[in-house]
Amino acid sequence: MARDTDVKLQNQVIYSVYLRAHTEEGTFRALIPDLDRIRALGTDIVWLMPIHPIGVKGKKGSLGCPYANRDYRAVNPAYGTMEDFIALSEAVHARGMKLMIDVVYNHTSPDSVLLREHPEFFWRDSEGRVGNKIGDWADVIDLDYANPGLWDYQIESLCLWARYVDGFRCDVASFVNVEFWKMARAMVKRVRPGCIWLAETVHQSFGNYVRRVGYYSCRDSEAFDAFDLEYEYDVREAFDRYVRGACALSAWLDQLNFQEAVYPVNYNKMRFLENHDQPRFAALVEDAAARENWEALLFFLKGTTLLYAGQEFSCTHQPSLFEREVFDRTGRDISARLRRLSDLKHGVLGADDAFWAKADDENHIAVLGRENGESRKIGVFSLRCRSAAVPVEAPDGVYENLLDGGQIRVEEGRIHCEGKPVVFVLAKDGSEK
Repeated sequence: MARDTDVKLQNQVIYSVYLRAHTEEGTFRALIPDLDRIRALGTDIVWLMPIHPIGVKGKKGSLGCPYANRDYRAVNPAYGTMEDFIALSEAVHARGMKLMIDVVYNHTSPDSVLLREHPEFFWRDSEGRVGNKIGDWADVIDLDYANPGLWDYQIESLCLWARYVDGFRCDVASFVNVEFWKMARAMVKRVRPGCIWLAETVHQSFGNYVRRVGYYSCRDSEAFDAFDLEYEYDVREAFDRYVRGACALSAWLDQLNFQEAVYPVNYNKMRFLENHDQPRFAALVEDAAARENWEALLFFLKGTTLLYAGQEFSCTHQPSLFEREVFDRTGRDISARLRRLSDLKHGVLGADDAFWAKADDENHIAVLGRENGESRKIGVFSLRCRSAAVPVEAPDGVYENLLDGGQIRVEEGRIHCEGKPVVFVLAKDGSEK
């Protein structure tokens, strides 16, 4: 893992914004009035999905995909001017939050400035044509990092943006040589010490497939050499299978335990229930009481927590990447609960905690533990809202449920789970913390 990673990231919350879908205006300045509400959720970092001009050639939908970048050094005029972006950056910082932007360095749009000015920077097939190597990304063409001139151009671009932002979320970072990311990190550090690097690493099966057909995809363990935190896509497929009812809860939790066993001691996986590429979780799990357990589990997990804009309103519709669909704010508002969970993450869970997970497969109850030299934190999450007696690693006694202030009684090494989430803390000597 990057040696200078700030361990405080473990206890922070990222809020992801798609400007096109966030307000009726869909601009930089229109986001500013909403920053106080976003901050009130317990947000530490605002992540803006791509802010650059979007390609027209081969575009998908009527507006095109923001991940088909036409110019790395400009802003999308639909969002405003560079001055507007700087005003937004200043407004984020004035509220004590950091700002992260998306960088899409695996590919550009087919009509990009970079292709016009530096055609030698692009990958070409056996017939010498530009294109993309993998998937149905018909609106983009791949870059070729075998060219050292591309490294210089891309790092210079990062340094330009680092004057205004505190971090970068790096799209499909696995497909770009990790040595490039290491050099970029070192160079950006001169402009923005403490810059945050988030890698969108790819699903386990996708990475394996790409390597099998002969292309580059770094492994998550390798990406940690350059990045502070990564997506949890290495275990996401097990999560998806469990949510669909296609495997036992233990199949997913066992993979969380495996992460704890194989990654560096300070590893950080970004944890989420949804993001712009995944279905809205409220559409997958319709029962609000079950989602309350899932939300508490999300914040209890080891790693930085991601909220995707609209999640706080229990949105079920996933905004299109290619059209203009402002998310609905009339659904069930869980902002107050998310704030309590953020407070728990900031104030109770330790950045240096060890983590473990156990499953009651029959009752769909996850028992998670986090502990360091001072305390043990135990979370019990009934993902199907079932009641059951649940074994916990705590002495018999009465504890406070930090989620609602109620009492939790441990008798004969068990608590009676009533279908609601529970988090309690005990000192290492076994007494209530």
